[in-house]
Amino acid sequence: MKPVTTQKAPYAIAVDSGKSYYWCSCGKSKSQPFCDGAHQGSNFLPVEYKANESKTVYFCGCKLSAKQPLCDGAHSAF
Repeated sequence: MKPVTTQKAPYAIAVDSGKSYYWCSCGKSKSQPFCDGAHQGSNFLPVEYKANESKTVYFCGCKLSAKQPLCDGAHSAF
């Protein structure tokens, strides 16, 4: 199964130190880039990102990053 590419660019999200965020790996969530449970019944699972500091991070939108849940530029191949 391949994930659904939701956009060909990262999602810039301001995160809060100490908080966990659950990135959607399947691409079917209506709450992109975060999981809403749409993966149920598939082999996909959400990926936890725990913020060590408050800052803006770039969550992968193409769902093909080798550094999931963060963007590594894999969308450049499209």
